[in-house]
Amino acid sequence: LIRSTDTACATLGRQYEILLVDDGSSDDSARMLTEAAEAEGSHVVAVLLNRNYGQHSAIMAGFSHVTGDLIITLDADLQNPPEEIPRLVEKADEGYDVVGTVRQNRQDTFFRKSASKMINRLIQRTTGKAMGDYGCMLRAYRRHIIDAMLNCHERSTFIPILANTFARRAVEIPVMHAEREFGDSKYSFMRLINLMYDLVTCLTTTPLRLLSLFGSVIALLGFAFGLMLVVLRLVFGPQWAAEGVFMLFAVLFMFIGAQFVGMGLLGEYIGRIYNDVRARPRYFIQRVVRQPETASQEEDRS
Repeated sequence: LIRSTDTACATLGRQYEILLVDDGSSDDSARMLTEAAEAEGSHVVAVLLNRNYGQHSAIMAGFSHVTGDLIITLDADLQNPPEEIPRLVEKADEGYDVVGTVRQNRQDTFFRKSASKMINRLIQRTTGKAMGDYGCMLRAYRRHIIDAMLNCHERSTFIPILANTFARRAVEIPVMHAEREFGDSKYSFMRLINLMYDLVTCLTTTPLRLLSLFGSVIALLGFAFGLMLVVLRLVFGPQWAAEGVFMLFAVLFMFIGAQFVGMGLLGEYIGRIYNDVRARPRYFIQRVVRQPETASQEEDRS
């Protein structure tokens, strides 16, 4: 990863640094990153978190220590080749604030691709921001976009959408996608479900509006149904009422189910408000390892 990224960045003819975040790994990644950052003449900066905080929190931790004017994010699994970096830089030089990517010939399982398509459609419908591939983290951001995102203190963060919120000009380009050579994806079925809840509840209030609309429709239907039962009882007499008991139970269960769905959705929002009000940090950086000259650059920027 370091060798490929270093080679790709060297072709740009610009000053650069390679900032790698260890998100509480259980292997020797932290030691390897530390050694790479301490090597003489290294362009590597190692940001070591004390435990696992998740992909987007780890990226935000890295953002807090970048020093460049153009920042490119890249997953460490090498499914998006670092050789694509010059193309993102070239596109950003055309005046774009954010350069996103769309994976071509995606090398993932059917489950991952299906889940990604569903999440992309959900995001587009709830946020109104049309992008082709929200899940690809190979992206370029201008410095002012990074600073704007760092000023947002909510606990649940989805970086591509948050960046597009502040970007005046954003674009996507197609990139290659390779098979995963090492390890397995950390996004299990339950983590994808949690991600979907995060996306829906932290980025838009549309579900609450839909819930209010749904409740209003059910209330009107319930009123109309009750009025119909009164009329039928007056027309056919009390003996007719017994024949409608099962239908009444069915309608009752439907109402109860709708109430539980609404309560669960409200609970999600309240839980996120509670987490934000506590204002706990999204991550805790245990150590930052970098060359002395880059450390002084970071101090000057801060």
